[in-house]
Amino acid sequence: MNANEYSIRRSRIDDLEGIFDLYKLVSKAIGGLARSENEIKKEYVKNFTERSIENGVQFIIVDQLNDKKIIAEIHCYKLEPNVFGHILSELTISVDPFYQGKGFGRKLFQTLLDFVSLERTDILRIELIARESNSRAIKLYESIGFVKEGRMEKRIRINKSSFEADIPMAWFNPNFHPVTVFTLPQTE
Repeated sequence: MNANEYSIRRSRIDDLEGIFDLYKLVSKAIGGLARSENEIKKEYVKNFTERSIENGVQFIIVDQLNDKKIIAEIHCYKLEPNVFGHILSELTISVDPFYQGKGFGRKLFQTLLDFVSLERTDILRIELIARESNSRAIKLYESIGFVKEGRMEKRIRINKSSFEADIPMAWFNPNFHPVTVFTLPQTE
């Protein structure tokens, strides 16, 4: 990843259109996202972006040479009620198929985990769920510190009579401090 060609930054609300375009593109690929293309709506993207900006984390990678196109995105956010206040959940990563296999997903994950480790010491764990057939993704998640926490049998419907398991995974923040009170810094 050449720093002159690509930049990673926290998302902003004005990135909604670019994130929406990315999700529409990635949803076309089989196994790209859990949601199909017709399930990707602007309201869905707006909802997770607002929640991530408000109480979680969201990063994007921008291709500086291609009209500042958003080529990858990762987000997670806090769930309710307050007993889950130490968790970032609903982690989703989306990488433009043209840019997959080039290290962008790993770079986004590392950026997210480094940020949480250093800046979000109020967070103990980050959760994600991976489809069992996505062994490449599971291997990546394990290589950066996520651990498998079980299996949810027959959770993903493949067709009328075929199902597969989801694999819940978690990463634990080595710098967690339970007394830390976190407030988001103001963005421009």
